[in-house]
Amino acid sequence: MTVYIICLFTFLIITIFNVLTMPILNRKSIYEVNNELVSVLVPLRNEERNVVGLIQSLKELTYPNVEFIFLDDHSTDRTYSKLSNCIKDDTRFRVLKGKELPSGWVGKVFACHQLSKVAGGEYLLFLDADVRVKEDTLEKAINLLKTYRSGLLTGFARFPTDVFLAKLLVPMQHFLVFFHLPNIIANRTTLPSFTAAHGGFMFFDKRVYEKVGGHSAVKDSLVEDVHLAREVKRIGNKVTLTNISSHVTCFMYASNLEVWNGFLKNTFSGVGRSVFSIVLISVFYFTFYVFPLFLAIGGLLFSDSFYILPLIIILAQTLIIDLSSRQGIGRFFYMPLAASAFILLMFSSMRIGIKSKGYEWKGRMYE
Repeated sequence: MTVYIICLFTFLIITIFNVLTMPILNRKSIYEVNNELVSVLVPLRNEERNVVGLIQSLKELTYPNVEFIFLDDHSTDRTYSKLSNCIKDDTRFRVLKGKELPSGWVGKVFACHQLSKVAGGEYLLFLDADVRVKEDTLEKAINLLKTYRSGLLTGFARFPTDVFLAKLLVPMQHFLVFFHLPNIIANRTTLPSFTAAHGGFMFFDKRVYEKVGGHSAVKDSLVEDVHLAREVKRIGNKVTLTNISSHVTCFMYASNLEVWNGFLKNTFSGVGRSVFSIVLISVFYFTFYVFPLFLAIGGLLFSDSFYILPLIIILAQTLIIDLSSRQGIGRFFYMPLAASAFILLMFSSMRIGIKSKGYEWKGRMYE
């Protein structure tokens, strides 16, 4: 039991260190704004619920030299008409109609590829339609990219969660990054194996983006964000993983089914389609993030507070991450349940991947 608690304390210390060493977007600028053109590129497929909030957010950006290019990827709802109505006569905005999806491409990847071909900026910011940004986000992103001399700046936004499954699984993205990824190695080296990224916010130096071949280099990837970040590192450029939660908010999913299907398509691919990795990660999370709940229940039943300590430690670890990522203070109590849902998700994603049933997302099937 003593060794078990020492392990949990070690995890807590690692997490605190990672939180303290991760760059944050909300830092004072040390570079002058040179007015380089920034292209904000947004693929949309059946995103009518996000159009108004997205465009309002982008119109409030204070960076003086920016173009906004949207691509309607064969939406079957009112996405295109809403885009036209919201943009009106603002000449900074353009809306493209997406081409037919070629064989061998993932839908979002091909949409981003098309957007990149018409972008004129020295910097390219790929955003998801469910993202909202603060007014000085572009200035801060340019400053941080230059400070770290990176080819790509990316990060995990603040994720407001309404539906129950979102409360469990969506903030796990922050937990995995702040706990498992050594930020100093990830941000200060070009080792591809130490890489994380989020496709909702990918801010590129265009020269680096083109050098790696852009999205065509990862055309068949369901986790194109991570794979593209690794390509940036493979050519000798750094990727800066940043805490962007002060400036970027992402309203990821509106229903429990969306949450499940959204993570289902990425999870098995995210571990390299490795059955061993799924089993190993599941055993780890059950041992250290589910089992403490049972220990605590036993401690309460037998009046032994020592057995409650593991649960207190993992809840403290989760709270620190939630506060750092602006997720609030309420959901850390869910950690054992969130870890259980995460384990179930991994095995479900693996089962579909092994049986080659394919993952469904936004009306398309992917293997």
